[in-house]
Amino acid sequence: MLKKQIDILAIGDLVTDAFIRLKDAHVTCKINTQDCELCMRFGDKLPFEYVKIIKAVGNAANAAVAASRLGLKAALVSNIGDDQNGKDSLVELQKNNVITSYLQTHKNKPTNYHFVLWYEVDRTILVNHTEFDYKLPPAFDKKSIIGRYSSGGLPPKWIYLTSLASNTLQYHMMIADYLEANPTVKLAFQPGTFQMKFGFENLKRIYERTDLLIVNVEEAQRMLNTDSRDIKFLLESFAKLGPKLVTITDNTNGAYFFDGDHYYHIPMYPDPRPAFERTGCGDAWAATFVSALAMGKTPLEAFLWAPVNPMSVAQFVGAQEGLLTLDQLEWWLKRAPGDFKPKEI
Repeated sequence: MLKKQIDILAIGDLVTDAFIRLKDAHVTCKINTQDCELCMRFGDKLPFEYVKIIKAVGNAANAAVAASRLGLKAALVSNIGDDQNGKDSLVELQKNNVITSYLQTHKNKPTNYHFVLWYEVDRTILVNHTEFDYKLPPAFDKKSIIGRYSSGGLPPKWIYLTSLASNTLQYHMMIADYLEANPTVKLAFQPGTFQMKFGFENLKRIYERTDLLIVNVEEAQRMLNTDSRDIKFLLESFAKLGPKLVTITDNTNGAYFFDGDHYYHIPMYPDPRPAFERTGCGDAWAATFVSALAMGKTPLEAFLWAPVNPMSVAQFVGAQEGLLTLDQLEWWLKRAPGDFKPKEI
């Protein structure tokens, strides 16, 4: 009996998040209210409310869990240490029906561990990516015979490439090799911190091969080295680099989408009650968009789906607890306000 083709193969670093609920801090913003800083007293002992540890998260893991929760066959290519956090992460992914056979365990290496400074509804994350020896699993090496892995003899429908460590430039070239050897595979690219720092020239092959690029406004400005918030300019600038579809999220202002011909905006799906904590909302948005495309939805239908999952994620601590099933997402869509729809701009 043939096994079902993988719908989404997520590639990126896996982490454990320690959420520290801050009690004594404040936020200072510049006059434009966009550039804000989390402020705490220096050289003092600061009280916090509690710590919550969440295993098996990170952009790629969040995307894989989101896709699995929506009923797709999702797999994760990532690296863990041979520590308890790595073992716990494997168990957590398997609970969410994510294929873990492509995770590589490294002896004497720690699994990535991040500290999330959570204040009010938002957070600042202290990141530290372990520099693993990054290699694609043998099944996805460009020299391997397509079909030698558990996906029914077919390559995955989509690769979802996202945050990786600073020592992965050559690893990205391996991924580009695989994509060029498998032209039917679609690529969604949600660049992380170090991928942005690599620059467009170093990742030229990735950007040219990208079917869907997902960034937020602040990332777009930083990557394009501009202070402009002209959404059409930002969208066009990315499209010129090769991506067929470009999306830019803008926090509570909604999101924007460019298909090469038309520009669209959609508002955020209204929170049913005040947001509790927004970590992972961007991942939920991006993963839902890609999942909808993997299900055969049109880009505009995917654009309509994408904001629903972040609304639910914001009601919980962490990136995965609030992720919706397909039935739940469709339930919310049926109850969407009349003005919740894509509009051309």
